[in-house]
Parts: sequence; structure tokens; C-alpha cells
Amino acid sequence: MSQELIIVIALALIFDFLNGMRDVSNIVATMISSRAFSPQTALTIASISEFVGPFLFGVVVARTIADQVVQSELLTLTVIISALLGAIVWNLVTWYFGIPGSSSHALLGGLVGAVWVGVGLDAIKWNGIGKVLIALFASPLIGFFVAFLVTRLIYFLAQSATPRINGFFKRAQFFTAVGLALSHGANDAQKAMGIISLSLVIGGYLPSFQVPTWVIVLSAACMALGASLGGWRPRNKSENMMTRF
Repeated sequence: MSQELIIVIALALIFDFLNGMRDVSNIVATMISSRAFSPQTALTIASISEFVGPFLFGVVVARTIADQVVQSELLTLTVIISALLGAIVWNLVTWYFGIPGSSSHALLGGLVGAVWVGVGLDAIKWNGIGKVLIALFASPLIGFFVAFLVTRLIYFLAQSATPRINGFFKRAQFFTAVGLALSHGANDAQKAMGIISLSLVIGGYLPSFQVPTWVIVLSAACMALGASLGGWRPRNKSENMMTRF
């Protein structure tokens, strides 16, 4: 492999690691704050699920990143390196200062910015960008309304329940956490999978776009490793993981 391709693969896996480390807090925060699970148990559940997720679903997201956002035939490894560096730097900044952010949109922004400078606006597929922006605005609204309806339904069904039902809800968080981690691993690990596989095509190591098994394994492992660390950053020496979450 060329030196540039090795750099791309390394940066893609670093981005994948940071993605798991930053975003796992969204999955385990309620499990820990409600004292349903200890921090280490919650992170173990999440990291295992993050690893399994990429093997359960297809590579549709990987293909989107590789082909539906920019003109892949015009890309170079230098452009991809620049895109990954931009996404990694922004992820580190938002993690360090505790700013809510999306690793997926950081990668998208880095990719579009690098392509714009390196190749030109003609290489950007605006229809694909439009789909991503629609999802960006629609997903929080859909999540809000579905959560609202489910919460009202639970309150209705549990209105005559005794306090013992709290034990059931604590245990049920195991299943919600597994579901969230599976979906996150399946979705976000594909970002790294798409970048690496596209780079292999550009470098001439693949005749056409496909995701080799070793790419899936590496991406899943880096996502799970990042998730296992929890993404917490103590603000002082006396602060521990529980107080951070």
C-alpha cells in the first residue's frame, strides 16, 4: 500500500474511534444517572453492542458517503486526508469543550470542504447534500414526537402501578441501550467503512466499490474501543466518571 493510503486508513480509524468515544455518552447517560447500571457495566454493554452493530446491517450508509455526496471519480487521497483531518479536529474540539455535535456531519462538512477546495463545486452532489440536510432537521423532530407519544402511552398504562414498576423500567434500560448502541454502531461505523473502501478503489486495490470483511472488522473494533472509554473528561482531580455523566 502507498503511504497516502495507509494515512487515510489510519485517520479513518481514528475518526471511528473518536466517534464511538464521543457519542457513547448519549447511550449510557440515562443508564448511569438513574443508577440502573454502574458506569463500567453500562459502557461494556454499549461497546459490545457497538461492535456487533456493523455486522447486522448492510453497507447502504457506506455507499452514500462514498458516492452520493461527492463525485467519487474526481477524488484523490489527499482530499480524503484533508476531509478526515477536518472532521477529527472538530470532534476533538467539541469533545474537549463539551459542545454537542455530530461526528457524521463533521465528516460530511470536512468532505465537502476538502472537495470544494481541492476539486471544485462541480464535484459536489447537491441532491445528496439535500438528503443529509433533510435528515439533519427531520430526525430530532421525529424523535421528539415519537418519544412524546411513547411517554404518554407509558404513563397511561402505568397509572395504576405500584412503585415496584420502577425496577422494571431500570432493567428495561438494558434493551433500550443495546438498541441504541446497535443502531449507532451499524450506522456510524459505516462512515469509516465507506471512506476506507473508497480509498482502496482510488488507490487501485479494489476494482469497484465494495466493503472487505477486514474493513468491517477494523471499523467495528475501533468504534467499540472508543465506546469502551466512555468519552468522559474529568474537569478536576476529584471528579469521577459517575459525576461526569
